[in-house]
Amino acid sequence: MADISFDDFIAVDIRVGRVTRAEPFPEARKPAIKMWIDFGDEIGERKTSAQVTAHYTPETLMNRMVMGVVNFPPRQIGPFMSEVLVLGVPDKEGEIVLMTPDQDVPVGGRMH
Repeated sequence: MADISFDDFIAVDIRVGRVTRAEPFPEARKPAIKMWIDFGDEIGERKTSAQVTAHYTPETLMNRMVMGVVNFPPRQIGPFMSEVLVLGVPDKEGEIVLMTPDQDVPVGGRMH
């Protein structure tokens, strides 16, 4: 694993957002869900897809707080343009569990 500098770390803009819309993504190669996430007034709403179907449904994602990297360039995922990278960690079976604050915080807050 390569070391990074503190400046490298702070260049990654990780914010908290709230899922405002979620839909199945049947066109994806692996099972995934499309999400629209509100990151507050400064960033606005961004969309993404995530392979999180083992633990979540579109319905359980609604209004969920999530953490995401908002300063990556957009990436085409099949017919869908992903604008943010939501963050998660694998469980013991390798399925993704989303990272989320453990208390209610304002959307758009930047991770420190």
